[in-house]
Amino acid sequence: MKTTILSVIALFVSVNLVAQNKNVQQEVKTTVTTIKDSDGERTIVKKEKTNEVQNIELKDAESKTLNKEMKDTPVNVTSTTEVTVDGVTRTVDVDRSAYYLLNGQKYQIATDKTGYTMTQPNSKRTALLRKTSNDTYLYINRNKVSVGYFDKDGNLVLETYDDRNDKMVLEKFELVKE
Repeated sequence: MKTTILSVIALFVSVNLVAQNKNVQQEVKTTVTTIKDSDGERTIVKKEKTNEVQNIELKDAESKTLNKEMKDTPVNVTSTTEVTVDGVTRTVDVDRSAYYLLNGQKYQIATDKTGYTMTQPNSKRTALLRKTSNDTYLYINRNKVSVGYFDKDGNLVLETYDDRNDKMVLEKFELVKE
């Protein structure tokens, strides 16, 4: 008798767990980029995963009708980006790979194994960008080290200490929107 009651309870619990109260949609977009330069050929694989979850609620849940209308509920969207460069995979919050302008010169920022590289067209690597623990970036060049961040418009802003004048100098690389 005891096992029969426990079996019935387990059956009801398992049936309720199977019932789905959410609409779930997942999308994965994969982009493969091959770059050929003087250092050879490298492949960058970028996977963008988007999950959309919407709770299902009924307009008239207590009515006796068979077919019930669904109530509009907010959709929670989460997206993650995984970038694989030369076999090393890392998760990126926002991909900042794009072209930027500073003083009329065009720069390209591209992902690499541990951050970003900045290059000018038809030249070698100009600088490295490495993310810090407080969501800023270290800008490392032959001649200087700066702290950088991306503003609300997506522009790269560098702050460099000028020891001759004892002040901070701001440089703004503007995002090129094509």
